[in-house]
Amino acid sequence: MLCLPPRRDQKIALPITPPSSSSPHANHRQFSFRSTRRRRFPMYLLLAAALTGAVLYLLYRSESRLWIPWVPDAEARQFAQRPLPPPLDDTFLSSPNFSLPLRTKGRDIVDANGRRFKLAAVNWYGASDELFVPGGLDVRHRDDIARTIRRLGFNTVRMPYSDELVMTNPVVAPHLLSANPDLVGRRALDVFEAVVEALTGQGIAVIVNNHITSATWCCGADPCDSGWANDHLPPLLCRVRQTEEEWIEHWEEVMARFARNPLVIGADLRNEVRGMWGTMPWERWASAAERAGNRLLCMNPDWLIIVGGTESQNDLTGVARRPIVLDVPDRVVYSAHVYSWSGWGSLGGRYAKRTYPSFVQSMRKNWAYIVEQNIAPVWIGEFGSPAHPGQGDYNYWKNLLRYLKVIDADFGYWAINPRKPKDNEKEGYSLLEDDWATPVLDYRMKDLTELIRAGWD
Repeated sequence: MLCLPPRRDQKIALPITPPSSSSPHANHRQFSFRSTRRRRFPMYLLLAAALTGAVLYLLYRSESRLWIPWVPDAEARQFAQRPLPPPLDDTFLSSPNFSLPLRTKGRDIVDANGRRFKLAAVNWYGASDELFVPGGLDVRHRDDIARTIRRLGFNTVRMPYSDELVMTNPVVAPHLLSANPDLVGRRALDVFEAVVEALTGQGIAVIVNNHITSATWCCGADPCDSGWANDHLPPLLCRVRQTEEEWIEHWEEVMARFARNPLVIGADLRNEVRGMWGTMPWERWASAAERAGNRLLCMNPDWLIIVGGTESQNDLTGVARRPIVLDVPDRVVYSAHVYSWSGWGSLGGRYAKRTYPSFVQSMRKNWAYIVEQNIAPVWIGEFGSPAHPGQGDYNYWKNLLRYLKVIDADFGYWAINPRKPKDNEKEGYSLLEDDWATPVLDYRMKDLTELIRAGWD
């Protein structure tokens, strides 16, 4: 008999084997097995939930410890009770001990005679923000603020500006200049120039910094401000658009005002280059920095050209394989920024949480190798901490200041301003009270004073 396979639409009846009468517990075992499987599945979920909860709890405990207020130690309390020591005049470029112009020699910035000039800087911001004006001009005259900065011991000031300021150059609102009536009615670039001249008039060196494209607080997640040019992005995405050539032209317009001012010593080409979510290749940024730097050196070959790292200025590892090379030798200074939240996403975590050895390891990898190998100067152009820190803030600060003293690096504190431009919000990192004259004498000023005077006292 020929057996044909069943058609696909043909249903096959399968025999049903009844439970064996010799196995009275068969149904019970079958039920028991199924119910066991049902009971085990929720146990896996419970175990996973318990593990997740434990991890989250440990993270919470770890993070919450960082926010426990730090209590000032005896040294910080004693410092707050004493007047500031007078500034060391020999540390300023106006001192007869220095001969301009400056250049680089290995890891140091030196004068014409080879004497080191260490950047002991502070940031004075505002011209890069929404109001287009350096902060404090509604409170004190710019000359008074410059004298206060010198009295604190800082021999250099970093002055940020935005590209939007150059594009629009608006008349500054009169109420923002109430303590500087001679500037009322002037445009933003004129006011910026007047502030720079007030600083150099006090013998303070100035480094101009292109901070951001749009006039706003820097730096957020906006891709339009994450690099020096944004014309590669969709036109509707960016309120303020510019090409690389326009960026360089803005630099030329700003620096043309200072080409004959010998105490304007350099151009910090761009603040915290990062690209879209930290994707900026060092090689791309290095090439653009060289093009901009060479154009500026055509205007004044004595200027220092400061080039920050990528990853929000944390990462200078690319220098090892692709250094900046300019048409004028001995002009490159690299710059890094170091904050308590820096290091996020790395294996060691944020600097607020790290031990000193772990912190030093990260510094050496990111930028300090350039100093250790005597390749070029590295300026820590931004770092800072709040007046009332948590344990995490103070841990970061203690580690950084300890390391800066060991490696004797150039530095720039963020910031002198007691208020932020937008909504007049209190600046927690400020070194001055709201009167723009009274120093905040706390642990930060104590350590900064020691850093400024190291090797001079």
